[in-house]
Amino acid sequence: MVPALAGALGPQAAGAADRNLAALQRYSGSYGSSEQVRTANQFSDLQPSDWAYQALSTLVARHGCIAGYPDGSFGGARSLSRFEAAALLNACLDQITDTTDSLRRLLREFERELAILRGPVDGLAVKVGNLEAQTFSSTTKLSGQTTFVLGANRFGGIATGGPDGLQAAANRREGGTTFNYDLQLDLDTSFSGKDLLRIKLRAGNFAESGFGAGVPIGTNQAALFPNQLEIAFQEECSDNNGQVIDCGDVVGVQRAFYQFPIGPEFTATVGALVRQDDMLALWPSAYPADTLLDFLTYAGAPGAYNSNLGAGVGLWWKKGNWSVSLNYIAGNGNNGTPGDTEDAEGNPVGGGGIGTVASAQTSTVQLGYAADALGFAVAYTYARGVGVASGTPLAVLEVSAMNAIGISGYWQPSSSSWLPSISAGWGVNTYPGPSTYLNIDVQQSQSWFVGLQWSDVLLKGNKAGMAVGQPTFVTRCGEGCNGNPQDGQYAWEWWYSFQITDNITVTPALFYLSNLLGQISKLETGSNAASVSDVGALVKTTFRF
Repeated sequence: MVPALAGALGPQAAGAADRNLAALQRYSGSYGSSEQVRTANQFSDLQPSDWAYQALSTLVARHGCIAGYPDGSFGGARSLSRFEAAALLNACLDQITDTTDSLRRLLREFERELAILRGPVDGLAVKVGNLEAQTFSSTTKLSGQTTFVLGANRFGGIATGGPDGLQAAANRREGGTTFNYDLQLDLDTSFSGKDLLRIKLRAGNFAESGFGAGVPIGTNQAALFPNQLEIAFQEECSDNNGQVIDCGDVVGVQRAFYQFPIGPEFTATVGALVRQDDMLALWPSAYPADTLLDFLTYAGAPGAYNSNLGAGVGLWWKKGNWSVSLNYIAGNGNNGTPGDTEDAEGNPVGGGGIGTVASAQTSTVQLGYAADALGFAVAYTYARGVGVASGTPLAVLEVSAMNAIGISGYWQPSSSSWLPSISAGWGVNTYPGPSTYLNIDVQQSQSWFVGLQWSDVLLKGNKAGMAVGQPTFVTRCGEGCNGNPQDGQYAWEWWYSFQITDNITVTPALFYLSNLLGQISKLETGSNAASVSDVGALVKTTFRF
């Protein structure tokens, strides 16, 4: 930045004519805007032989933070005013990850002009302090989130069959009030300013909370129930018999991948521990800003938008408003035993590898469109040895093969008003191979959701939201249910988020699940009217740093 600025400046004073802030705003631009000039040779009046060409090329390549005037010019044929130089520096500040002596020198040099452009000088001091606090090196930044959840579930319904009754068993198993935490730490490294190496560390203690995953309620069948929260994490451990146990407060690595551009339109991702949503050019939902039930974060299609985590590779193409994303993940890609055998029902037996019958693999293709106020996507996923991410116990079984389609989209108002953002999605999953569970031949399942979210509710910065949908439920089956499944249930959630500071939010929330176990409760009791409902109440406090 020093050659591009210091060499262009004379000791001229900042006159009133320089203070055309609207023009300077157009000059400095906003990162990622449609008017952004990406390379120095896009400036119409700047030639490779000009004195500033090399310096500007280096600056753009390193930080990607210079725009020109709206007509594409840089104005290199005339002197660069101090205010224009300050605007150039101002445009780069948000893209810089390290604080150097040169940067401090520039901030002192243009203290007066930056104070007019950005506000009080104290704000610049805070910016420098934040840069220094976040910097491990010239390439790596740390960001994190800690979430506290205080809450409980209350179960009801008329499922009273069995030795204890499903409702009573559920209340004993998950009915107590708990106070839990979820910690996420992201180490983001960029070597060129356009690539990303991400390592995510995570810890939590939700395994026995009633808001976590894999806790069976009233049955011996472990399943991922729809009352799991999106932030309810705990690292899984197994005993000597391979049974999942509570291993305490263990920090786990949840992401390890590298993402980099290939030319102006393609981006590639490769990682030993990566998830599908890390490799999509577009996420087709604007709901929610403050996550609650895990199911309602999957754009209505937790089969197509699968949470499979493992070794993967992806590529997306993006041009204008359109994008195409392709990716592959092997959930057992770290296991070197191929396990090329299947049981009588066609399910893989043991092992892992990449591209084998036991890989626990998903392959996804998505076509997406995103404009300023709306976006939508159609996704197809083929999965083998992987179940859907959220639903009733009957619908989340691990299957030999699954074809999943998701259609999702969103619309957002241009400004805060009584109009909410609207997100909606639908998913359907079919099973071409044997998918028998509890002697029921599962052939098809579906899911859907609609989410509404309001911004600046009552006070600026506060948000409110609600969503309704049906977590994945069986809609067609053969033997075992006489072609008439009764697996569906409804999920509702309501929340209000208080923005206490820029880094702290407090969110009270309620959710309701009408038939938590779906058809399983009917099978356990022998009654077609049996069901187990769930009302959850909690207060979530989120700290971002």
